[in-house]
Amino acid sequence: MEPNTESNELVTGIDGLFWRAVRSLRDRAHKDGKKLSRALDQYQVEAYELASLRADLYAVNSIRHYAASFITTDETSLESRLAAVFVAETAIRMRGRFDRIRRSMQISGEDLSKVFDSLAADEFFSQCLDPRFIEETGRQVVQAGSNGRSLLDHEHELMSDSFTKIAEDIVAPIAESIHRDDQTVPDEIIRILAEMGCFALSIPERFGGSAPETGQNNLAMCVVTEELSRASLAAAGSPLTRPEIAARAILAGGCRAQQEKWLPSIAKGDPLVAISVTEPDCGSDVAAIRLKATPVSDGWKLNGSKTWCTFAGRAGLLLVLARTDPDIAKAHKGLSLFLVEKPSTPDKHFEVSQSTGGKLSGSAIPTIGYRGMHSFSLFFDDFFVPAENLVGGPEAQGKGFYLTMQGFSGGRLQTAARACGVMRAAFHEALRYSKDRSVFGQTLDTYQLTRAKLVSMAANLRACQEMTYEVARLMDVGDGQMEASLVKLYACRAAESITREALQLHGGMGYSEEMPVSRYFVDARVLSIFEGAEETLALKVVAKELVGSLQ
Repeated sequence: MEPNTESNELVTGIDGLFWRAVRSLRDRAHKDGKKLSRALDQYQVEAYELASLRADLYAVNSIRHYAASFITTDETSLESRLAAVFVAETAIRMRGRFDRIRRSMQISGEDLSKVFDSLAADEFFSQCLDPRFIEETGRQVVQAGSNGRSLLDHEHELMSDSFTKIAEDIVAPIAESIHRDDQTVPDEIIRILAEMGCFALSIPERFGGSAPETGQNNLAMCVVTEELSRASLAAAGSPLTRPEIAARAILAGGCRAQQEKWLPSIAKGDPLVAISVTEPDCGSDVAAIRLKATPVSDGWKLNGSKTWCTFAGRAGLLLVLARTDPDIAKAHKGLSLFLVEKPSTPDKHFEVSQSTGGKLSGSAIPTIGYRGMHSFSLFFDDFFVPAENLVGGPEAQGKGFYLTMQGFSGGRLQTAARACGVMRAAFHEALRYSKDRSVFGQTLDTYQLTRAKLVSMAANLRACQEMTYEVARLMDVGDGQMEASLVKLYACRAAESITREALQLHGGMGYSEEMPVSRYFVDARVLSIFEGAEETLALKVVAKELVGSLQ
């Protein structure tokens, strides 16, 4: 009896419990007689756990599909073993999530027991969580030096190999100094990224990009991002995010003249782009934005503050979300999107003065990780923006929120790919160190607990990679918006877990900046915060979509 084939009944049972809980939440939310988003605010704990369960289920099904591709040739392959361990460990975690909310979701302990303590489930857990099974799987991971084979096709494998060379030869040698000395991403890296077409991945060919005229190029974007982020999240993987978001927003709502002017330039990396959405008092509550855009002759004047605008110094173009309707009660319907031009500077503090008297100033925010990009606080004081820089023109006034969300869907997927890159770096560093480091007379990789940790890391990483590629393929054909939120939610948490374990396997040396694993650890922490904070993503996107889908 093979472990992977025995998970079917367990996963089916979990899926049934999950949708039962979603229906219960739907009924309670509708009973309150409020708008869905407001009604769900009364059940945030339940909504958060259900969103997390949905992400867990998606990860489980992705790795099961992955493992099924190898079963016909080798049912005891490393890939099948990793999938079995992942499903078992994730199911145990999911039981805990169910147990936290089952009473309010009208699910009894007996209901849980029927799924998680059934004869088939017990047999599955007994096999896949057996320390000997895990130890042997760990031995195979160490021997293979990997987390299993990839399902990427030949074209994307070649693409991955090309960017591996750039990551290892150009980025990796200077990644540590960029982090430790809090440097700005060097011009050399930006130049190479531009030459390799990294800023053009979401831009159609007719505008100088590499995306097809019909459809998108998300899988290529994920492959490239993962490889570059493996060398440095901030200095190599993340410069791709901002042009990704900006290009999607301009394609979704920009008028023809704006597309023809800006997309070819963005594709070449000149100008570099920054996204200015978050404000000091709003955080992830985009609808509450207060930066004012006041109409004046031939354009608009911007007044107010923004924060966490990553790469704002180096950027020559800011995509700014501002309130064009002064009535704050209009919420997201009163927002518009602007293309704001400014001089590029490597400095951590800048001020731009206009002949009209307007000013834009920015200061970099010190951070524990993610150094190289630098996130800025910005202050706009009567800063003039010409009328033609309102994205979509007068007809698109008030549609800025929707255009921004169009951009962020790709940004969430790209963030998952960045997480995969950081996880890969941490996993391989832990694997290398465990082979070299001797403790109590033998190398770390020979210990049972070390192997168990490496197996869990390898399985989690493989699940995140495969679900990221799967969502990319969905988005390439126009689907996958919900799935992009799920993969972002799951992969960013997994990155924290994997980098934590990688650091732990290094012992005291892991806490030293002499080891790159310490950089991976602090870099990973930002992933669950930007491009939609974990809690906001779970409550306002995933849970709302889940409950709304049953109306």
